[in-house]
Amino acid sequence: MGKSAMTLRIVHIANEHCRATDYGQKSRSDQSLVVVLSKPHYWHGIERDFNARSIEVYPLPPAVMRCDATTVSGDHDVTEGGLWQFGHSKDDPSRPQIKVMTGALDPLGMPLATDVLSGERADDGLYIPLIERIEAGLQPPGLRYVGDGKMSALATRAPVAGRQHFSLSPLPLTGATAEAMEAWITEGMRQDSDGELERIFRTNHRGETVRAAAGYELERTCCLERSAEEWRARVWVVRSPLHAERQAAGLEKRLAHAETKLAALTPARGRGKRQITEEAKLVAAMDTVLKEQRVEGLLRIAWDQQRERHTRYVGRGRGAVTRAQRVPETIRYHITRIARQACPIAARKARFGWKAFVTNATRERRSLGDAVWCYRNAYRVERIFNRLKSRVHIAPLFVTRDDQIEGLTYLLTLGVRVLTVMEFVLRHSLHNDQAKLPGLHPENRTKMTDTPTAERLLKAFSHVSLTIVKTAAGADILRRLTPLSTFEFIPIKSLVARV
Repeated sequence: MGKSAMTLRIVHIANEHCRATDYGQKSRSDQSLVVVLSKPHYWHGIERDFNARSIEVYPLPPAVMRCDATTVSGDHDVTEGGLWQFGHSKDDPSRPQIKVMTGALDPLGMPLATDVLSGERADDGLYIPLIERIEAGLQPPGLRYVGDGKMSALATRAPVAGRQHFSLSPLPLTGATAEAMEAWITEGMRQDSDGELERIFRTNHRGETVRAAAGYELERTCCLERSAEEWRARVWVVRSPLHAERQAAGLEKRLAHAETKLAALTPARGRGKRQITEEAKLVAAMDTVLKEQRVEGLLRIAWDQQRERHTRYVGRGRGAVTRAQRVPETIRYHITRIARQACPIAARKARFGWKAFVTNATRERRSLGDAVWCYRNAYRVERIFNRLKSRVHIAPLFVTRDDQIEGLTYLLTLGVRVLTVMEFVLRHSLHNDQAKLPGLHPENRTKMTDTPTAERLLKAFSHVSLTIVKTAAGADILRRLTPLSTFEFIPIKSLVARV
């Protein structure tokens, strides 16, 4: 579904809200919808009303909120104080970007609050304003906020705890946590060998029960400032076998890269093959490779010094018995052997797979298993960003002013809400009716599903059209709808019945 189609579906939501305010009294030149949505007064009101109505009508349980940010790159001019700025980006660091911060309702993946910010902003300071807006629209205390490592900053967790809410996030391996993690892993390995770790199991695709994770819990006191109020935080130190396998595969890949780069430092003599003539330079080059690939202490490297002497006549011309000669000496260093250290590599792999999670939730509200499965469902908020970029096509943005960019982004997030609610309503109805839909998979028309996506559903209806013939005076004289098949009638019936 493109921008224009999605805009037609949701534009009346914003227009109705704007007509209910005093904005209609302003000059017509300022009444562009995207400009209206860029005003915090109107956009925050639309979000608040939409959240209240959605949760009340459908009903949606406001249990877990996921907070995360993404970037949208574009070919726009960078201006001082503008939205388009250069910053850290996984999309295209060579182009300026804007940052979109979203708080989503789990498990739907429906955005509850969205902020559009300049592209150079760090994520750390964006959580609390978003959480305050979500809290204003939902009201009940005890909401659970889940985020990535940037959300674990004390400046974010302290206000959440002070508002009687709960947070869950992984602790990044920086600062004091990086120092403490070594001791936590050592304790976890000891408890694992003694069988004291709490184990979490899952059923794989073969129907086999396998261990998903294992870990233990510790507590510590947190305080934002010395004079501030303290609270107790629970830290789970968890080892995941799949995470350990990925880390081990990454180590093997880095070792192979390091071996290739080390061998390339001292190539065989030849035209264009630069040689290292000083031992200090060779040692420095080897250290650089080992640090870049993070394999220090895992490779044993041997090298030797090679000297070559060639007799040369002094000056130009043919040689003679009585002509002066010189014997220059050429020195090069050559790596003779690169060997992997089996014991250090095995010791490092044994410490793979560990992560630390922090929360202020009590044991009655969240267990170790709950925390692991909750964090592993982080992909749900990523569906919002995927839909924003791949379904309603936020990029490229064909507007230039900051208020237009901000308002258009908000408008498209309303489109993501429509897709999410549509999907939820249909799945809920199918579940209640114990029914399944065929024909949503072009590669297999007979395949049945009770978890259809909104995108596949809309694509199945793409051939349906409504034709209206009117007189010159504007009166309808004919309406014709493309005949609906049994498959197309079922989801329409389910949607209408649910609404």
